[in-house]
Amino acid sequence: MQRRAAAVYIAFFLVVGAASLTLVTTATTPEFSMENPDQTLQANDTFTVGGTEYAVSEITAEADEEGVSRSGTIAWTNETTIYTEEWDNQSTVRWADANWTVSIPNETNTSQFTLVENVSRTAILENDSSVANQTTTVDGVEYVVRIDNGSRTLVDASEYFDDPETEQFEVGNELVYNANETTVTSVTANGSVTLTWRAPMDNEVTVDDQTNVTLGDTTYLASFPDNSTLQLSSDHAPYREFQEETTHFTDQTNGLWGVSILSFLSVIFLAGLAYMPSRY
Repeated sequence: MQRRAAAVYIAFFLVVGAASLTLVTTATTPEFSMENPDQTLQANDTFTVGGTEYAVSEITAEADEEGVSRSGTIAWTNETTIYTEEWDNQSTVRWADANWTVSIPNETNTSQFTLVENVSRTAILENDSSVANQTTTVDGVEYVVRIDNGSRTLVDASEYFDDPETEQFEVGNELVYNANETTVTSVTANGSVTLTWRAPMDNEVTVDDQTNVTLGDTTYLASFPDNSTLQLSSDHAPYREFQEETTHFTDQTNGLWGVSILSFLSVIFLAGLAYMPSRY
């Protein structure tokens, strides 16, 4: 009688376990499908958001262990980006097709600085066939050696070389720097000069499937329905519903796995008890 009862329970748990396992293996995983996207794009397509033109520079798809991983790159140009640069005191900068040394006076609340052109004395001497290529120093004074019919004459270097060209600027002045209209915005005593200008800046962002991307003031959900299409939607409600559905599906699947495992363990336990040898 004990074995008959055990057989009934065993059959019951086998049916329950098999039914749960069948539901798990035949269940369909929820899939997200974007409805009414703001943009449906292919590679090299352009679109406009808030007055800025964006372009899909590429769409890629790579196979991995979990399936296909898709992503896309969106590029745009910010036409009015503000750039800044600092020139330290006594540093060398390139301006107006020449090298200059930045000279800032050691004065409190200074607002001025001077650019002193860097002159290559060696180059000047080498370009003058009437003098030696190097200067010479006598009693601490630097001279240029002038050669005339084999005779040598010493010329004071301060007389031979012209004074370097200088350019003075102050806060608020404008200058052309790297082909941009640039403004001197600040000067600190013996510290640095700050320059600012506006110029275009190229930008790009890579988006993955079912992730957010902010373009301008709008945040979009990105989706790749196939290997060559990118969809953007500013309506996030459908995706939140999909996430809730996925969570519910996962909870149900885990529960069914639990029922299957417990049922089959119960079968093993009951079978062991029912057919355990009697001690009498």
